[in-house]
Amino acid sequence: MIRKEYLIALQTITYKEIRRFLRIWVQTLLPSIITTTLYFLIFGTLIGSRIGQMKGYDYMEFIVPGLILMAVISNAYSNVVSSFYGSKFQHNIEEMIVAPMPGWVILMGYISGGVMRGLIVGVLVTLVSLFFTDLTIAHPFMMIMVFLLTGILFSSAGFINAVYAKSFDDISIVPTFVLTPLIYLGGVFYSIDMLPTFWQNASLLNPVLYMIDVFRYSVLGESDIPLQYGLLVIGLFIISLLVISLRLLNKGVGIRD
Repeated sequence: MIRKEYLIALQTITYKEIRRFLRIWVQTLLPSIITTTLYFLIFGTLIGSRIGQMKGYDYMEFIVPGLILMAVISNAYSNVVSSFYGSKFQHNIEEMIVAPMPGWVILMGYISGGVMRGLIVGVLVTLVSLFFTDLTIAHPFMMIMVFLLTGILFSSAGFINAVYAKSFDDISIVPTFVLTPLIYLGGVFYSIDMLPTFWQNASLLNPVLYMIDVFRYSVLGESDIPLQYGLLVIGLFIISLLVISLRLLNKGVGIRD
């Protein structure tokens, strides 16, 4: 059974993280809504009308799940990487390290904040999408589950980035040169069935593809990859990143160096 003081510490860190991004909602929540709305207008309305249907769905309807999850991914990641690096930069993370609480409490506190920001943005973008298409959710429970799993995965990835970051420039390198290409090549705007065989096989190496595919299944009931494979890949990445994050935190990498 988890000790009461650990639960209080976890609640405090989570509350602090949520308050942090809600206090500056114009910078943390609004940009994703505006950006996704532009995607809906440009790719869905203007370009989509020329493309027609994809896999039996209007192009707008097809890309909505990917755009929603793209917002969740970027916000969960950026919330943790910016917050934890900010704590390192201001040296207040050291106060938590010396406090009588285990590393997993600190890690879960930051990840919880990232998940909450990703979830809130995901819900807001979903509501915005209703102005552009009649969105019918095929599997609501799975949709919520993928929201949470994706938030945990990319919050953990953001934590690892923040641990190794030595400057504010370092927290933007991975999102720009790694995360963004993976998202755009992860089937947000197309089905991998459209690709030649070689590029279909190459796309299977992209972990983001599995998340978007599972999420598209939860919304449309249609997927390119067997559902169990997608869930397996997501689960393996979550476990791996959480183990790495906790190990780095307990060793004090990037903090006690």
